[in-house]
Amino acid sequence: MAERLVGKPAPEFTMETVTGDGTDFSKASLTDYRGKWLVFFFYPLDFTFVCPTEITALSDAYEQFKALDAEILGVSTDSIHSHKEETLRVLQALQSGGLCAMNWKPGDKNLVTN
Repeated sequence: MAERLVGKPAPEFTMETVTGDGTDFSKASLTDYRGKWLVFFFYPLDFTFVCPTEITALSDAYEQFKALDAEILGVSTDSIHSHKEETLRVLQALQSGGLCAMNWKPGDKNLVTN
């Protein structure tokens, strides 16, 4: 049976990341978040509909997490290169008024968000 990990200290880690604006690569480690609560948000793959909807919901609630001295760290199984491409694509869709389907390109219709 799997052990419950919620509320337990996370193991030390360092991982490659894509910056929040999707324009560059960086690294994150547990020591970057010392003294704060850290919420790990794991999702399977970019280019799936669940990703932008859940990421958008967490982003909308970010100030509430921050008020509780918590940070959110999204973790995907994709490579940082694939993730950078997806981050930019989703950001372009959100800035144009909605979410995007897998093959969406700027200028295409967006998915309805509500």
